Amino acid sequence: MADQPGVELTLYSRRGCCLCEGLEGRLRQLNLRALGLELTVIDIDAEETSTALKARYDLEVPVLSFDGRDLPRVSPRLGGEGLFNWLHRALSKGSGAT
Repeated sequence: MADQPGVELTLYSRRGCCLCEGLEGRLRQLNLRALGLELTVIDIDAEETSTALKARYDLEVPVLSFDGRDLPRVSPRLGGEGLFNWLHRALSKGSGAT
């Protein structure tokens, strides 16, 4: 899987938000490719961001989204292996049988 591009994990964020920047930094330290993921960060305040996304995430950032669904809120204290394991579990919940 290392040769193939990863599936997009989206972080809705805003510049100057310490929670957003902290989560982004912790995610970038992980080996997301081991989960088949590539991180995409969307600044909800950026000019090119749609008004629908701004309205949806304005008071909620940081929000992680995968495969069209928002993941549960991540603890700001969770990092390293704990964050990697949390992410693996959160992604697995949506990919099994319903």
